[in-house]
Amino acid sequence: MTNLPVPEASAATRAEILDWLERFAACVREVDFRSAYPFWHDDIVIFGTYQELVRSREAWTDTQWSNVWPRTKDFAIDAVNTLVLSSEDGKTAVAVVPWTSTGFHPDGTEFPRPGRATIVLQKQPDGRWVGVHSHMSLGRGVPQDSHGNRPIKAR
Repeated sequence: MTNLPVPEASAATRAEILDWLERFAACVREVDFRSAYPFWHDDIVIFGTYQELVRSREAWTDTQWSNVWPRTKDFAIDAVNTLVLSSEDGKTAVAVVPWTSTGFHPDGTEFPRPGRATIVLQKQPDGRWVGVHSHMSLGRGVPQDSHGNRPIKAR
């Protein structure tokens, strides 16, 4: 039995998803929750560092974003090593994304804080991509806690 090939996205879909990821990463760097909301479905289901299962963007913001974004800096995706998969009809995409950030020890010294994410996106009738699932996790051995204290730009 032969497996079908991995359904890599077309160049156009890959470019759209990478653009989406870069624009979302800018929101994380700015600690700008309000600008990040339109990237995600209101009823998103996620897994993350601080929560096993979260349903709703509002709950995700309260439990995950609030505990991570202000405490870290320099969030960036690794576009070169990001894999974008797509359904045949082009209405669903999955981004497998390595990312980097900077964490802070309790004494304020910085440490590298890399991780990875799997993001499932759905193309809306107006052509926008919206995240419907996210699972972000830190790399092995990376300290889970970061002690930064950056202000939230906008809720």
